[in-house]
Amino acid sequence: MTETPCEAPIISLKHVNHWFGSGESRKHALKDISLDIHPGQIIICTGPSGSGKTTLLTMLGGLRSCQDGSLTILGNELNGASKEQLAELRLNVGFIFQAHNLMMFLNARKNVRLSLELHDRYYDQDMDRLADEMLAKVGLADRVDYFPANLSGGQRQRVAIARALVAKPKILLGDEPTAALDKDSGRTVVNLMQEMAEKEKTTIIMVTHDNKILDVADRIIIVEDGMLATREQEEAFVARMRDSAH
Repeated sequence: MTETPCEAPIISLKHVNHWFGSGESRKHALKDISLDIHPGQIIICTGPSGSGKTTLLTMLGGLRSCQDGSLTILGNELNGASKEQLAELRLNVGFIFQAHNLMMFLNARKNVRLSLELHDRYYDQDMDRLADEMLAKVGLADRVDYFPANLSGGQRQRVAIARALVAKPKILLGDEPTAALDKDSGRTVVNLMQEMAEKEKTTIIMVTHDNKILDVADRIIIVEDGMLATREQEEAFVARMRDSAH
């Protein structure tokens, strides 16, 4: 685990709250969350199911607005942000979803290429070649022309990961990104993410229960019942994980 860098945070939450529903059924999903995340950090978020991890992740990606408190991402305050501002922010974010969210009528190459087509800076580049290179990095060099229906669950997940990485986003968010992968594929993907964090200063935030990849984290945050654990609780969790690995 590394020390927190002294440079300005790329993501900063101050006393953020989030609710779902209204009236008596209103649920307090995130409770007074304060957190700074710095460029190039790899943050792993863990905790029980239903604790608020995915709600936090989607907020950090601009998929939902900030209702209460301050959420600043890439210098932009998202409390009160318009749909247009959130859409602009999402151009800087790569997403890896549990459900893959691939276009079933496009082959692997074209699914990955979609990410590049969102950015003007790639228009004068060979986007097919860039897509193929990223698919090769996740071990799918021989599957670039395959459609999702003809790929296994793990291969689809690797296409989704290639799509998220190919445009070199400033922020990469993953919801159980290695859950469908075997040990070797999971490690290949995690090594790729580490490389991006180091070379491109990509900030990576992953929700995961995969104890095999905890070693790559600069910090492990724990969400329980909508609240962040204290740093002492984080350190105790990391110590327990290390002990169980030996």
